[in-house]
Amino acid sequence: MADTVELAHRAMRSRQRLQHVALNVAKFVSMRFDPVLAADVVRSDVISIDGMGIVWGARALGLPVKSRVTGVDLLTEILALCEREGFKPYFLGATPGVLQQAARRVLDKHPSIAFAGLRDGYFTREHEADVVREIRSSRADCLFIGMPSPRKERFLASHRDALGVPFIMGVGGSFDILAGAVRRAPVPMQHLGLEWLYRVYQEPGRMWWRYAKSNTLFAGILARAILRQSLGMAPRANSWLPPGTVR
Repeated sequence: MADTVELAHRAMRSRQRLQHVALNVAKFVSMRFDPVLAADVVRSDVISIDGMGIVWGARALGLPVKSRVTGVDLLTEILALCEREGFKPYFLGATPGVLQQAARRVLDKHPSIAFAGLRDGYFTREHEADVVREIRSSRADCLFIGMPSPRKERFLASHRDALGVPFIMGVGGSFDILAGAVRRAPVPMQHLGLEWLYRVYQEPGRMWWRYAKSNTLFAGILARAILRQSLGMAPRANSWLPPGTVR
């Protein structure tokens, strides 16, 4: 976490663009079927492990993973940095009500933060150019995007260079957590990697099939990778990545 926050700090201080992405099981699986999402992840400057499933999978394959850096925790740390250093954040995404409540609760905790701007995620492609102009003219130091995949990835693929923001980070549903609309799992469940189960408990109708599907697919991908490794076979080529992408 400290290393990631320092990278963000350097980017904002120097105004050199740095894009961060947090990788969890659902996103990893979706990358297999969505080349835009896959390109956004692998072309980001910093990739943090968000989900315990990725930690366990990496360790099972002998990769030196020490810990994860969850998106919501990183967001919280960078907001504290913004207050200390006078950096201006911009929140993009969520519903108007959730966005305003998230900003209010941030200001309750960090009263000296000056937001560069707030914009909900309910705009059409025809209005994207206006949104980009608003963000650029705000001179924001960091941009947190709370829009679902792959919409966020398509927005960044089209406009990343025009935004003029040093640190860019997708935060998924973190605005809902900041606003208090969604509760995080208790810390013991976080450590056990059972945050997904807590989400299912809170929103069973919407979440149970999503997690059942992504977790099952991930288990199959991981099992095949472990089998290939045990047989001394080379890792499978990432044919699902776009041409020219670093592998």
